[in-house]
Formats: sequence, structure tokens, C-alpha cells
Amino acid sequence: MNYLWLDLQFFAGEKTEKATPKKRREARKKGQAAKSQDVITAISLLAVFLFLSFGASSIGGPMMELLHYSFTKYMLQDVTEQSIRKIFTEIVKQMAAMLLPIMGVAMLAGAIGSLAQTGILFTGEGLRPNLNKINPVAGLKRIFSIRALVELLKSILKMTVIGIVVFAVLWMNISEVSGLSFKSAGAALQSVGHLTLSIGIIASIALFALAILDYLYQRFDFEKNIRMSKQEIKEEFKTTEGDPLIKSKIRQRQREMAMRRMMQEVPNADVVITNPTHFAVCLQYDETKSDAPVVIAKGADFLAQKIKSIAKEHDIVMMENRPLARALYAEVEVGDAIPEQFFKAVAEILAYVYKIKHKI
Repeated sequence: MNYLWLDLQFFAGEKTEKATPKKRREARKKGQAAKSQDVITAISLLAVFLFLSFGASSIGGPMMELLHYSFTKYMLQDVTEQSIRKIFTEIVKQMAAMLLPIMGVAMLAGAIGSLAQTGILFTGEGLRPNLNKINPVAGLKRIFSIRALVELLKSILKMTVIGIVVFAVLWMNISEVSGLSFKSAGAALQSVGHLTLSIGIIASIALFALAILDYLYQRFDFEKNIRMSKQEIKEEFKTTEGDPLIKSKIRQRQREMAMRRMMQEVPNADVVITNPTHFAVCLQYDETKSDAPVVIAKGADFLAQKIKSIAKEHDIVMMENRPLARALYAEVEVGDAIPEQFFKAVAEILAYVYKIKHKI
């Protein structure tokens, strides 16, 4: 018996269930989401190489100006504090003019890659100090974990793909590569730049394809890490929806209060239609409030006997009509007017009651 109980406890604690929306929201608040850094890197690289391919003229001018000034002006100036400061300032400006567009394209592409995966996600959870990150035992576990092995295999695969791309591009342009030594410096630089851009674009596309596979793996790993046990789902349900035992007590209390209010309405009834032992239905007719008689109280078995007892104490007329009492109890809720199919039978009973009470 003890072994069976332990087995049940084990399976109850095993994380086999999909995460609930609440668990997903909590994970997102902590900055946890399915995201592949490789996707961001691949998109950034592809955007940079495409920019260099189509917009190289925007950086060609500043680059040529930097080379021109380097050989014709900077190298001929005397080395003084003033000249070095001036040269450094000009070089920084020219370098910024060359690199800022590239950096801007890379940052924009990286932001698009991140938004495409996680949407807008701001959290300060990653900035909080976490002593577990400097724990050597935890560090060793991370180093020798399955995730670390997967990352190693990914790195090897990426290097292999890049190597294949470089070899393939150079092999397809072997004649151009072998002829570089016979070209002028400008033509050689142009050929090298063309080959570099081709390698970069093709390698970026290949890395993006690998990044898609990595994103699918990261999504699978994220879903696995946020799985919940059946016990956790039960505990979450208790905290969000309330303890079922407490809710049942609240519903019981509400029923008791509604019952008391209903019993207080019995003395206001015009007639109580009964099935002698099982049902009792109290009707009240006020033509100023409703076009039809209204059921103000009803009950079965013990409650029916209680209703009849109160009606007897207040001299309420009780009429026995088994089919009508059963039908009204089953089809009309407390506070509702009786349906049209009961008008004739109820009208005859009320006419008799009013005659007894000398109301006609």
C-alpha cells in the first residue's frame, strides 16, 4: 500500500501537462520566451550584407576620403599634440560616417528578429542578481548538460556550413580567384569585395535556415521547461478559482439565504397548490405588477411540508392538484410568472379561492 501511494505521488509530481495561460504569463513576466539568438544573428548578418551589396556607395565615399587623407595629409603632418587631436577627431568622424549606417541596419534587423519571435517584451528580471549563476556546481551542471551538448553540435554545424559555403563560392569562381595576381590593385579589391559579399549573403541565408530549426528546438525546449504537474495545476486552480470546498460552502450558504427569503414570501401567497406528500407551489397574483400569477415559493418533500406548515399558520388556502403541482414545480422557477398553458387551471383555482375569501 505504501509503495502504491509513493508511485501515485511520483506521477502526480511529474511534469507532463501543458502550461496553463497563467503559467505562461508568469514566465513572460520573467522574460522567459521561446527565442533563438541564431535567428537574430542570421537576420542581422543578412541585412548587413544586403546593405553592403546595394548601398556600398554610402560608405565608399567616406572610406576613400579616409584613405586619401591618410596618405596625403595625415602622414605629412608634424606629430604634435594639436595635430594628433585634430587627426583623431577627423578619423573618428569618418569612421562613424562609414560604420553608423552598418550598425544601424544591424540593430534594426536584430530588433525585427527579436520582435518576430517574442513580440514586445520588457522585463527587468535579467538584471536582478542571481547567485546561482556564480555557483560552481550549477556551472558544471550547465557545462555538462544536454543543452550544452546541443549548443556544441550547433556551433560545429554552423562552422561546417560556413566552410562549405566559402569553398563552394570560391570553387565556382576559381578562375577569378586565380587571376587576382594579374589584376590591378583596384580591380583586385573589387573582385575580393564581390566574392566577400557573395559568401556573406549565401552564408547568411544558410545560417538563417539553420536558425529556423534552432527556433523550433528552442520552442520545444521552452514548452518542456514550463510544463506543469497535475498537482501544480490543481494548486493553481485553487489559488485562482478558489478552493472547491470553500466554494461549495459559499454556494450552500447562498442556497440557505435564498431558502430563507423564499420561506418569508409564503405568507404572501394567495394559494398553495399541493401534491399531498411531495410538492407544494405558492402562487401570488397582483394584477398591478404582473399579467399572470407568479410562483413565489416552491418545494419538494420536507420543504413542501415546511411550506404547508407556514401556509397553515397564516391561513393560506391550500388546493390539492397533483398534476398541476408537479408541472408547476418542474417548469416554473421561483419569481417567474406561470406559462400560458397553466392559465385556465390556475384561473379556476384562484376563482375558487377568491370565492372562499369573499373577494368576488
